[in-house]
Amino acid sequence: MEPMQVDGEENDSLYPIQVLVDELRQDDVQLRLRAIQRLPTIAKCLGIERARNELIPFLTDVIYEEDDVMIVLCELLGDFTQYIGGPEFIHCLLPPLKRYAANTEEMSVREKAIESLRKLEPLHSHSALEEHYIPMILQWCKDEFSTSKWAACALIDVAYVRASETRKIELRAAFSKLCAEDSPMVRRAVAVKLENFVKVLEPEFIDLALKLFEQLAEDDQDSVRLKVVEASGAIIPLFRDEPELSQVKKIINDLMKDKSWRVRVNAADKIHLIQDAFGSLMSTDEIVSWYTNLLKDAEAEVRDASTKKLIAVCSALPAEGREELIVEKIMPVVKELPSDVSHHVKIALAEVITGMGPLLGEPNTRTHLLPLFLTLLRDDTPEARLNIISSLDKISGLISHEELVNSVLPAVVELCEDAKWRVRLAIVEYMPLFAEELGQEIFDERFLKLCLAWLEDNVFAIREAATNILKRLTKKFGADWCLKFVFPSLQSLSDSPNYLRRLTCLIGVNAMAEVIDKESTIREFVLILIKLAEDPVPNIRFNVAKNFKKIGKFFEPEQRKEMILPILDKLITDQDFDVRFFSEEAKAELSL
Repeated sequence: MEPMQVDGEENDSLYPIQVLVDELRQDDVQLRLRAIQRLPTIAKCLGIERARNELIPFLTDVIYEEDDVMIVLCELLGDFTQYIGGPEFIHCLLPPLKRYAANTEEMSVREKAIESLRKLEPLHSHSALEEHYIPMILQWCKDEFSTSKWAACALIDVAYVRASETRKIELRAAFSKLCAEDSPMVRRAVAVKLENFVKVLEPEFIDLALKLFEQLAEDDQDSVRLKVVEASGAIIPLFRDEPELSQVKKIINDLMKDKSWRVRVNAADKIHLIQDAFGSLMSTDEIVSWYTNLLKDAEAEVRDASTKKLIAVCSALPAEGREELIVEKIMPVVKELPSDVSHHVKIALAEVITGMGPLLGEPNTRTHLLPLFLTLLRDDTPEARLNIISSLDKISGLISHEELVNSVLPAVVELCEDAKWRVRLAIVEYMPLFAEELGQEIFDERFLKLCLAWLEDNVFAIREAATNILKRLTKKFGADWCLKFVFPSLQSLSDSPNYLRRLTCLIGVNAMAEVIDKESTIREFVLILIKLAEDPVPNIRFNVAKNFKKIGKFFEPEQRKEMILPILDKLITDQDFDVRFFSEEAKAELSL
């Protein structure tokens, strides 16, 4: 569009639009974006009539190259009614939105334009709807471009609700015709919007809804059929009577066995929604049969997706007889999954298997879940082991103390030295759980040595986690336990030639100070700090100052003056800036 010319007083009133034109011609995208964002201000400057007659046509004609600019414009137009004179002139906003909804390749722009058009529909009067809004949709249905027909699919349902009987006939015919379009893109759009359309259809057109559902479910493109699967959970409740219900079951059954693995993956992913949609109108044997067939599917992707829905499907089964049904029909298939050739299936199973405990109860958990749990705990797949470890808290209350000690602990001990550091880290974080379940004596015997060894792990995240876990254990077992077992390890780390180990010692001292309040114990830790205050590494020295800041609060003023402040005074004269800074900060805190 050619920029408007502003010559003399006669055209001064065009100034706001001219400013907009000039800014939209800038090379900087951000400038153009800011210009569009100022549209409400420009509309106010122009006034209602000129905003409607000049600004909106300009926005319709001008060409934008950036998607971000078009998205912001479409969003603004959805709230522009007040600037053009109210709902009476709402149809004036349709031309620019029509352009972006139907004539733009970028999906995000079209979606934003459709969003604004749907927002504007309720503001149309009945006559404006019949005269402007619906004809726009019907024209899109006749256009040769797929993008226009896509836009029509997205708006037919919202227009149908208030349409006259004559227009409803046209809209039903248009939607039905779109279902048979040559373009897969259009048929996919119809499948996506089928749910919305059938919801607004009157009960007497239930046959039409079923016909469209079946037609799209039998489409020769799997990309269309998988969209039908996604919408089926919302469509199924519309059909509650025979023979429609039987026909719907047949359609869903065919989708569950579809020749395309992508469709079956979607079926597996939505199986719990389909189960919920049928409710009591489908026997448990039918839904369990569908589900177990997906668990046994030839494609790993399908088995993976269906395994992830194990808890959802089992939870939705009727409470009466659920345990028996799961044990007899589902668990025999699930027991084969730990030996699946796909790592993804085993990872998915490890993620959900412990959540089955509450559904099966304690006896069945010991009999059917514990063996799977232990198998996955020793699996070669690190992610599977990690998922099992992350679920330890779910199974601890469902198995006996003896089984925990004799079955689970040996496998966990093996994982304590796992080659994958994330697995070791997960084990570290579950030590308090074992301490709670086992008691201090067994914990010290089985895990204490490993916990202390983690303080020297090659991975910092594990060393840091180990100090935090030891802090929690100290809080549980007491300061004497810490002084007896943890303090010697920290003291040993303080003598390590590796400065990272010495730094771990300081992190441990800092953590212990939060839970130990016995002065005699604190004094033991201060001896370590006094020694490390002479460390050649600045990073160690300023961490000593940080520790003094925390630990010093446990001492009486005279004790601080005698034991801590002299060390800080020396560190304040250190050659390193950071050491001086943190030492001065600690002294100021302790001198209060």
